[in-house]
Amino acid sequence: MSETPPEGQDSSPETEEEEQIPAMQSLLDNTFLLLFIGVAIPTVIYTIWGVMEIVNIPVAH
Repeated sequence: MSETPPEGQDSSPETEEEEQIPAMQSLLDNTFLLLFIGVAIPTVIYTIWGVMEIVNIPVAH
């Protein structure tokens, strides 16, 4: 007589391999994406900051 696992549980090792990798883990594992984000975000922020500073300079008469 062979024993079967209870309902909802599968004893085969294949189920562990089929698990989805969390989105945040796959993002943090991608080195080049992190490099791009690390360069792009400060560039955008400092560009916006610079434009705001230039707009705030009073016009000379």
